[in-house]
Amino acid sequence: MHCGAVALANQPNVIVIFVDDMGYGDVGFNGATVPKTPSLDQMAADGMKFTDFYVGCAVCSGSRTALMTGCHYQRLSMAAVLFPNSDRGLHPDEVTLADMFKTAGYRTACVGKWHLGHLPPCLPTYQGFDSYYGIPYSNDMWIDPANQLSDDIVLRNGVTLADLKAGSKIKNEVPLFRNEHVIEYPCDQTTITRRYTEEAIRFINENDDAPFFLYLPHTMVHLPLAVSPAFDNPDNDLITNAIQEVDWSVGEILKSVKQAGIAENTLVVFTSDNGAAVGSSLPLRAKKGSVYDGGIREPTLMWWPGKIPAGSVCSEVAASIDLMPTFARLSGVDLPARRIDGKDIWSLMSGAVDAKSPHDAYVLMHGPGTVRSGKWKFYPWQEGKGRQNRDNAKWQPSTDPVQLYDTVADIGETTNVAAQYPEVVKRLQHAYDTHVAEIKANQRPSAEMVRPEGSPSPARPGGVKKKTAKKK
Repeated sequence: MHCGAVALANQPNVIVIFVDDMGYGDVGFNGATVPKTPSLDQMAADGMKFTDFYVGCAVCSGSRTALMTGCHYQRLSMAAVLFPNSDRGLHPDEVTLADMFKTAGYRTACVGKWHLGHLPPCLPTYQGFDSYYGIPYSNDMWIDPANQLSDDIVLRNGVTLADLKAGSKIKNEVPLFRNEHVIEYPCDQTTITRRYTEEAIRFINENDDAPFFLYLPHTMVHLPLAVSPAFDNPDNDLITNAIQEVDWSVGEILKSVKQAGIAENTLVVFTSDNGAAVGSSLPLRAKKGSVYDGGIREPTLMWWPGKIPAGSVCSEVAASIDLMPTFARLSGVDLPARRIDGKDIWSLMSGAVDAKSPHDAYVLMHGPGTVRSGKWKFYPWQEGKGRQNRDNAKWQPSTDPVQLYDTVADIGETTNVAAQYPEVVKRLQHAYDTHVAEIKANQRPSAEMVRPEGSPSPARPGGVKKKTAKKK
């Protein structure tokens, strides 16, 4: 199927599974032997693996902004990470994937971690989603006392309504939402992957007669890690168990699509929001938080029986910002009037002959910045100054003022070749500078979240250390 030849009898259902903190080397289809990921490996065998797929940020909220809007998060004045004491979130005037699908008559649901604003007007139900079920931010955070409580809220761990109304909050104890209300506090995180999966399958089964968009951003495998009893194998590290439960979840979602008889009209995208925090981003350099490839190049699969070639691999540069224009094309809707940054990648996904990346240069401003162009990865800063450099005590950083790596010959970005390719450096430095200037000249505002008058402070609680991923 060629780039200009999409003629679909029916608008496809679209499911986006967005895992938290899963690294490039955490999955069997990228070579991992531990953990075991049979569902994902089968999805790769039945679909397309993207080897060079990038997200828009090396941490949570910036990455989700890029996915949801097709825009770099800096364009929308979004923070890289929001907290329960943040006062701004994604502006409801921005067009999200859910907004776009709604204009095409789709039913929409968000099940999982939102992290683009936990109060009106930034919650999912203000951003195009018919329904929301999940934890509104990272699971190592705390509750904002301004959140609305459901009349039938389930309280756990000895918490009382009086505690919540007085502003009680504890780190790592987070709320579970249904639409705009807290229905459980603190959320039982050992059951969260299973409950997200059940909620997602319920939505699929209730909407198998009309086009739908399901966004499933898993809370796992972000710290603090937790698994259900069925995956609590004491012989494994907790990160292994958590990844294997997410893999199970993916298998259940695909099974439900097949059982509903809608597989041939359903596109499923699987990727992660950033590199590994606990697991593995190997063979890439660095992990979460870094703009080296280990922080922003993600394990990615596309699955659509009969439309995406089974067992195929795409090694062209593509990105999460590209999903919006691609989905717009497939669902037959116009792109937002406001400028976005993504490009249509259907020619890559459909396996069109000689299809190439639409990005001459994919530029990220996150942290100290980076550019990916073809095989080249460029950093407009000196090695040794960025986050998460090499741990090897014998390693000596390059003294060149910038960095350039050949990602094909040197996937681990070990040897800076900037001095050998001055013309490439010049071209990519220009691409970076041009991108930064354009974004700064055309930024759009985020939204101020509305706090009910008299709400207790959402300030960060103290005294509780983040839980780790030690073996039980």
